[in-house]
Amino acid sequence: MSLESFWYDRAKSGPVRALAKPFETALLKPLIAWRRRRIEKRAYRAPVPVVVVGNISVGGTGKTPFLIALARLLDGAGLRVGIVSRGYGARRGLFPRSVRAESSAAEVGDEPLMLYQALNGDACESKVPVVVGPARGDAIEQLLSESSVDVILSDDGLQHYAMARDLEIVMVDGLRGLGNGCLLPFGPLREPAERLETVDFTVANSAAYGQAPIMHLKPTVVMPLSGEGGQPLSQWQGKTVHAVAGIGHPQRFFNTLRDAGLEPIEHAFPDHHIFASGELEFDDDLPVIMTEKDAVKCRQLGLDRLWYLPVTAELPKSFEQRLLARVQQLFQASHE
Repeated sequence: MSLESFWYDRAKSGPVRALAKPFETALLKPLIAWRRRRIEKRAYRAPVPVVVVGNISVGGTGKTPFLIALARLLDGAGLRVGIVSRGYGARRGLFPRSVRAESSAAEVGDEPLMLYQALNGDACESKVPVVVGPARGDAIEQLLSESSVDVILSDDGLQHYAMARDLEIVMVDGLRGLGNGCLLPFGPLREPAERLETVDFTVANSAAYGQAPIMHLKPTVVMPLSGEGGQPLSQWQGKTVHAVAGIGHPQRFFNTLRDAGLEPIEHAFPDHHIFASGELEFDDDLPVIMTEKDAVKCRQLGLDRLWYLPVTAELPKSFEQRLLARVQQLFQASHE
């Protein structure tokens, strides 16, 4: 059993939870609170509203599809959107870096490249600039020097308190919840569970979590890595495929394929994994299906039989309206 699987198994991690809680109360929670207060005193504040989309737990929560849906929602309302991201997985060097059409995942990270490609085709009325860098304040300054935007979305960065923010949205895995509820390294939490009480919105991925609105990820088509000649997912029912996932919670991807009627042979890799050709070649003629996030790293490999499954985030209309109204209020206030 992996450490992450252990964290999310409340029964097996129960003894650890009992031992960890006194230590968390006496040391970890005060240390986290002190660090936040110290950093916030000198936080960079952007001249436009900043909306952070992040999580308090490690592992995948569907943050990237939500960001794409949010950017499209704001763009459709006439707001010019920019995105900053840490650029996890990008090779070392000078930061910040602006994501371009010719950028590679090795240069800017897989998630920022996926965001750029999803939002700079026909999906949005205006272009959506994306800039990566560990120091979000520097990334914001570069973005604003290159583009005119009305609102900035921060891909992750909830715990990056050196960047002031105007709105916080936290994604929670509705199926796994917060695991055993313990802080790292005893559990999956980056911050105490009480942090959810201070954010503006909590969104649950796939299943209910308290009163949070639920985001559903809808796959409809299977695309070749060439990007042309997609096939309806329904045509793949009953097919056996090699399923490849280098994401935070690969089992969700495998379950999605099963729910659609496919029979996946599972190949799980670490989050942000950089694939080599040999890892995608198998001793049979079965097609290989991967996530869209993995596809942006594998197009240059030039292998046959590689497909990916894009998903679209669907949110309750009432929640979209409330969220849009809050962002519009922030935009108007920034111009008063």
